[in-house]
Parts: sequence; C-alpha cells; structure tokens
Amino acid sequence: MELLLRIAQVIVPVFLIVAIGFLYARRVRPDMTWFNRIVLDILSPLLVYTALAGKEFRLQDHGTLLMAGALLIVACGLLAWPLARALHVQPRTLVPVVMFNNCGNMGLPLALLAFGPAQLGAAVALFSVSNLIHFSLGARVTSAHARTRDLLLSPLMISSALGFASAATGVRPPDMLMTGMRLLGEAMLPLMLFALGVRLTTLRLEDLPKGLLGAVARPVIGMLLAVPMAWALDLGGPARAQLILFGALPPAIMQFLLAERYGQEPERVAAMILLGNAVAVLFVPLGLAIALPGG
Repeated sequence: MELLLRIAQVIVPVFLIVAIGFLYARRVRPDMTWFNRIVLDILSPLLVYTALAGKEFRLQDHGTLLMAGALLIVACGLLAWPLARALHVQPRTLVPVVMFNNCGNMGLPLALLAFGPAQLGAAVALFSVSNLIHFSLGARVTSAHARTRDLLLSPLMISSALGFASAATGVRPPDMLMTGMRLLGEAMLPLMLFALGVRLTTLRLEDLPKGLLGAVARPVIGMLLAVPMAWALDLGGPARAQLILFGALPPAIMQFLLAERYGQEPERVAAMILLGNAVAVLFVPLGLAIALPGG
C-alpha cells in the first residue's frame, strides 16, 4: 500500500497537468508554434545548463548511469530492427521510436517527483545524452540523408556541452545569475507536460492500429533491457531506479519532427508517439513499481 501511494504521488501530478492541457486544447485549439519555439530555444537550454552546471551535480558520480543510458538506447534499437523486419514495418520508422524516449516532457518531471531535486541533475544528464545520440545516430537511422551538423549546433546541444564542461571544471556563472536562469529553466517542466496534453488532442481512433506497435514496444523493450542492465552494471539506489524509469518512458516527441523533416512516414510515427504517451499511464506506474524501493 505504501508503494502504491508513493507511485500515485508521482504520477497523479504529472498526468493531471497533461489532462489540463488536453482539455484546454479541446476547447480552445491553441497555436503552439511560438510556445514550442520558446521551449526549444530558451527554456530547455536553460534547464539543461543549470542542472548540469549546478553545484549539487557531480559528473563523476553519474558516469556509470550515463553509460548505461547510452547502452540502453543502442540496445533498444538493435532489438527493434529485427522486430520491424519480422512485422513488415519499415525499420527507419519503428527503430528510432523504440530507441528514443520522452525523457524531456515526461521523464524530467517524473524524475523530480520520484527521486527529488537532488537527482534532477542525473535525469537531465540522461536527457542530454539521449539528445546527443538522437541528433547524431538517431537522425542517420531515420534518414541516410540526414544532416546532423545543424541538429548538433542547436541551442539545446550547445547548452548540454557547456553544462558538462561546467560540471567537469567547476566554472559557472555567479550564483545570482544561476538563480535567475534556473527559475526560468524549471518553468519548462510543467509547461512541457501541458504541451504534451495539447498534442494528444491530435490522436485519432483510426491511428490506433498503426501506432500500437511502437507505443507498446518502446516501454516493453526498454524495461526488459533496463532491469538486467542495471544488475550487470551493479547500479544501485537512485541510479538503478533512474535507469528503469528511463526504460519505461514512452516514445520521444522529437522523433516526429525528424520523421516529418525527412519524410519517413510521419503520420505513422505521430500515431506511435501520441498513443505511446497516452498509454504511459499504464507503463510508467509499472516502471516505478519496479524501480522504487519495495518494488
């Protein structure tokens, strides 16, 4: 009962904000173009930099977790490729959906609520590693013609590089500047959940069959790999829990942008991603039940 209560304390606030965004969008139909631009260009980079550069984040304490996260991403892709072949789905459509999870919109707020502010830096570091692989290897998997240079020079990737540099060297802006940057960056956490709710309004009933495979394969393969990987790498405590939650997350919304940019079945990818984030209400509690103490 105590474990169920703790899981509820984590997921109810998250899905409440998603539901508010969904209901608001059903009524108002907001144009999210400029909102998304501000999140990508300003709020996300500030959140990433301040979490990685903060004095409470020690890069050397999370090296094994970051390596495990990178290995998990690649291993998910290796398993998804034969799955796509067996089910006659284009690998360039399914594989990136299974490889990359929503460790931004959903993963960061969940990590904050589940593990506390002290572990947010580790979750942001996983988010940064995922983005680095997504904008390089992931773009190439999506399309052989992908130009990763433009993606890797985005504000989000630059802020990640600067954040890791500050974590390694201890060189960071004065505290009064860091406080303002952190306040603005952390505003992104509920706003990303609200935006996720808005996006879910575009999910249609006819999209369910073609989206079901990616929606389910992403968290199932992720959890099946994360649990033995945590054991093999001797991860314990918060690091083990972070990796398992990372494995249980739904598909990354960013993959739709790449699929759309390179014409890789964007409608099917959108269905997988939106349905996956909708059914996260089933898989995230399961991941938390395995990850949290007593699970």
